[in-house]
Amino acid sequence: MKIDIQEHMLVPKHEIMTEEEISEEFSDVDYNFKDLPKIRADDPVVEEIGAEPGNVLRITRESQTAGVFVTYRIVEG
Repeated sequence: MKIDIQEHMLVPKHEIMTEEEISEEFSDVDYNFKDLPKIRADDPVVEEIGAEPGNVLRITRESQTAGVFVTYRIVEG
């Protein structure tokens, strides 16, 4: 039996962003998206969604105090 790690209540939603989404999201910021915090390629969720080094991930967390919080990570090899 294989467990889907993304279904666990403590694991936030991870999505691989498209080039278009990256361009839209980071067009108005004064830093390069390649300077985002890193997430390792061997992270269980990264492996589960099939992300590869260089991919940018959108991580969406929901909390009772902050509502919805979105953060970004770049996959490193």
